[in-house]
Amino acid sequence: MNGTPDKKRILSGMRSTGPKLHIGNYEGALRNWVALQDQYNMYCMVADWHALTTQFGDTSEISRNSREVAKDFIAGGIDPAKSPIFVQSHVKEHAELHLLLSMATPLGWLERVPTFKEKQQDIGGAERVPYGLLGYPVLQAADILMYRPYGVPVGKDQAPHLEVSREIGRRFNHLYGNVFPEFVNIIGDIPVLPGLDMRKMSKSYDNCIYINESPDETAKKIKSAFTTPSKIKKTDPGIPEGCAVCQYLKVYSPQWETQWNEDREGLRGCMQSKNECIEAVNEFLRPMRERRAAIDDTTIEDILRDGAERARAVAQQTMQDVREAMHLW
Repeated sequence: MNGTPDKKRILSGMRSTGPKLHIGNYEGALRNWVALQDQYNMYCMVADWHALTTQFGDTSEISRNSREVAKDFIAGGIDPAKSPIFVQSHVKEHAELHLLLSMATPLGWLERVPTFKEKQQDIGGAERVPYGLLGYPVLQAADILMYRPYGVPVGKDQAPHLEVSREIGRRFNHLYGNVFPEFVNIIGDIPVLPGLDMRKMSKSYDNCIYINESPDETAKKIKSAFTTPSKIKKTDPGIPEGCAVCQYLKVYSPQWETQWNEDREGLRGCMQSKNECIEAVNEFLRPMRERRAAIDDTTIEDILRDGAERARAVAQQTMQDVREAMHLW
């Protein structure tokens, strides 16, 4: 089954850079996907090839990570019967379209992408940057255009990154004929959760709360989380806007406004806030953790195989149209 005919198609995807998704991934993307899956025919991709752009030196965990991320998709609420979940490398048509699009994509477009400049510095200069990192936007364009979607779910901060994909699609249409309809950004009301240290929540910073960790692990992390530095005693006023614990309470506690006011007025201590935060976050994650624990390795292999078959059916038709447009058929 490839979706409901009267529903528009959308594509979502996430890199498998590690074996776990954190609550920032959930709030920044997965929650929105779950809300959209009844409204659209959604294809959910685990982008293992994209993970290689920064993890090319050690590929030993890429396959395992992809399967663990897929489990987190399901734990977070994605229904694979409605929304095919597949691994990018299992649909080889993505590689072919990437190659063909790369032939017509100007080099200057790629060199101007802000994330390329940032990661180039992280890796250590131009001489060490792999071609795959430079070509990342072309592969991303291939991933999106392959499904000729109505739209792509994206956060406000990520929306500009999709403009290169749109430009590549326009250029292909101009050169070879109208194969790719222009997609829209589907921007949800997405909260940005800070890490435990108030920096961006990131695996590389080791400041994350993961969907697939034990309640005790979550509690230990929240107990060490950043709070208002100037709040030494319970009666000292707090600044909830700059407190990681208060930021989590705002998302996961129904009483967050009262908790914030009491913190601001010096009517509660940080440990009270942390204990209430631990209870709220663990209760929110409890059903996800239960769903995830019920998925064994055989089940996830079956889900990914079915997802790849459903995605490939769309991809094969797209590639037939692409080859005909380019007179490669």
